[in-house]
Amino acid sequence: MKRQMKSEKLQVVRGSGNVFRDLRRENADADQFKAILAAEIIKALDRERLTVRAAHSRTGIAAADFSRIRNANLGRFTVDRLMSILNRLGARIEVKIRLYHAQPAAYAARL
Repeated sequence: MKRQMKSEKLQVVRGSGNVFRDLRRENADADQFKAILAAEIIKALDRERLTVRAAHSRTGIAAADFSRIRNANLGRFTVDRLMSILNRLGARIEVKIRLYHAQPAAYAARL
């Protein structure tokens, strides 16, 4: 039996560049930063071809923590903890901050 596809018009919405903000998460900027740090940790593990156990042996960080990071389960992590893990993997971090002053009502109207 063939299914026919209905032609539906989809609305395209430009995101803010921060999916957490688009989803109206309370700590969107911190969550975005944590996700970026986690992605860098995963890149470091992949680049070095480290398993979670090998990463534990090298850094002293629990293998379970590396598993959580790989699975994007970042609720237990703070920004400084993720930065510390990156440091132990041999990375150095430079953070640049750019502030934008937007009124909450104006932001909500864009969504």
